[in-house]
Amino acid sequence: MKINITGKNFTTYKRLEDTLDKKFEKLGKYFSDDIIVNVVLSQQRNKDKIEVTINTKGTVFRAEEVAADVYEGIDKAVDKLSHQMAKYKGKLQKRYNDNKSLKFENIPEAEDAEEEVEEVKIVKTKKFELQPMEVEDAIIQMEMIGHDFFVFLDMETDSVKVVYSRKDGNYGLLETTY
Repeated sequence: MKINITGKNFTTYKRLEDTLDKKFEKLGKYFSDDIIVNVVLSQQRNKDKIEVTINTKGTVFRAEEVAADVYEGIDKAVDKLSHQMAKYKGKLQKRYNDNKSLKFENIPEAEDAEEEVEEVKIVKTKKFELQPMEVEDAIIQMEMIGHDFFVFLDMETDSVKVVYSRKDGNYGLLETTY
């Protein structure tokens, strides 16, 4: 397991990096050695924010925590990731049983049976024609219909893209590849 630590308006130091290594080493038993953990540390209104993303083949685990103390945030993020793994273990095993990056035998069973993940149930389907437009036009359309995201066909690249509203008030863009 390799840990990439990035600080945004946040200076990392040896003790903090050692703590991150130690804490995420505990999660390392769930994965093969080629997994990369991306940790982004930042400050937000006098609080420390930690964002952790673990990409495996076919699955992404993500946790985001804001705390008064960075070490408290790290503990909460590790707990959240462990809980996600336990909660979705059965579903992930069914879907990605041949996935060599996850070691399912090491992932603990979910503690609370009531939190068992229900089967995915599609309750509504919509079809719409993709309209060719620029990103700025897609953002305007998204705001006009009052949604958090908008799917469109990019005029320049002729590819399907998605714009979305972020929690920080900015916008994000998802680009598709195949």
